[in-house]
Amino acid sequence: MRTQVAIVGAGPAGLLLSHLLHRDGVESVVVETRSRSYVESRIRAGILEHSTVELLTSVGLGEQLTAEGDPHRGIYLQWPEERHHLDFVDLVGRGVTVYGQTALQADLGRARDAAGQEIHYEVADTALHDLGTEHPSVTFVDGAGNAQRLEADVVVGCDGSFGPSRAAVPEDRRRAWERTYPYSWLGILADVAPSTDELIYAWHPDGFALHSMRSAKVSRLYLQVPNGTDLAEWSDQRIWDALATRLGHGQGGWTLSPGPITERAVLPMRSFVSEPMRYGRLFLAGDAAHIVPPTGAKGLNLAVADVALLAPALVALLRRGDPTLADAYSTTALRRVWRCTHFSWWMTTMLHTSSDPFEAQLQRAQLEWVAASTAGQTGLAENYAGLPIGF
Repeated sequence: MRTQVAIVGAGPAGLLLSHLLHRDGVESVVVETRSRSYVESRIRAGILEHSTVELLTSVGLGEQLTAEGDPHRGIYLQWPEERHHLDFVDLVGRGVTVYGQTALQADLGRARDAAGQEIHYEVADTALHDLGTEHPSVTFVDGAGNAQRLEADVVVGCDGSFGPSRAAVPEDRRRAWERTYPYSWLGILADVAPSTDELIYAWHPDGFALHSMRSAKVSRLYLQVPNGTDLAEWSDQRIWDALATRLGHGQGGWTLSPGPITERAVLPMRSFVSEPMRYGRLFLAGDAAHIVPPTGAKGLNLAVADVALLAPALVALLRRGDPTLADAYSTTALRRVWRCTHFSWWMTTMLHTSSDPFEAQLQRAQLEWVAASTAGQTGLAENYAGLPIGF
C-alpha cells in the first residue's frame, strides 16, 4: 500500500488529522490496534476549550457539537464552607463547552466515513521503519491475518502512551520528563441529572472531589483516592457519601443528588513529556508525546492543538516542498505542551490533599488568593478556557 501520510492511531488526534489533511488534498491511511467500537466507546475527556470548538466548527465538524454541546461560562472553586464562581467569559471573554470524547469520536468517524477514509482497525504487530529517510513505512498484520506494508512520505504517531510510535524514536535522540502523583482518581458515570450548573472543583481535608457532567441526564464525578485503590472496596453508597462530604452537601442549601452508577474506574495521575515531537519523517501528536493529569482538562485539547499545527505543516511539506512549518513543529507544539503541563500541575497540586499539614495551609492560602484576586482568577480562566492554538 502507498499513501502520503501514514497515521498510527484512530483516536481523536488521528482522525482529526486525517480530516484536516483531506480538506487540503493530502491523502492518508490510518491504522488502529483496537476495534472501532472500542475506540468510540472510550470514556475520556469532556471539556473542550474555546479554541478547540472554534477549530472543529470551522472545519465542518460543528453540527452535533453546536446542537448537543453544553457551553459553560466558568467553574466553581470550593473548600469547606466556601464556594466561589469564576466567570471565565467575564474574565477573559471565552468559556468552555462540555462535550464528551465519545461524541467527538463519533462525529469524526462519520466525517471520515463520508470522505471514504481508509482506516484499518484491529491490526496487530504494528512497527515503524526507515524513519530517518524520505521513504518511511509502517508494517502491520491486518484483521484478516495478512501482513501489510504501508509506504508513505510521512508517518504520524497518534497512538497514545503505549503505542509503538514514541518508542520508534531512538533512545539517544529523545528525552522524557515525568511526574507520578501520589494519588489517583476514582471516576464514575451516573444516570442522574447534574446537581450543579457549572463544574465544581473542591478541596477538602478528606481529598479532592470534582462534579462534572456529560449531559443534562448524565453526571461525571471524581474522588481523590490512594494509588492502588481497589474498586471492590468502594460500594455505591460509600462513593456517594464521600462525594456528598467533599462537595459540601447541605452547604448553603446545596444538595447532591445520587443516582445509578453505570461506570467506574480508578485513574492514575501523571505528567509526562517526551521531546522532540519529531524524528526524521516521524511526527508525534497527542498522548504519544505528552500526558497531563486531568485536573486542568487539557489532554484532548492538547491533542487537537498538536494536529491543528501539524496539518498545515504537512500540507506545506508534501504539496509545496516547503519544510519550514514541519521543521518548527516540535518547538512550536512543545511551547503549548509545557504551558498546559504547568497549568495541569498547578491545578492538581493546589486541589489534592496530602498528609502534610503545612502543605494544606499553603493550598488554602492559594485557593483564597485565587478566589479573591482578579489577577489570580484571570490566570486560571485564561489557561482553563484555552490559549490560542498557535501559542
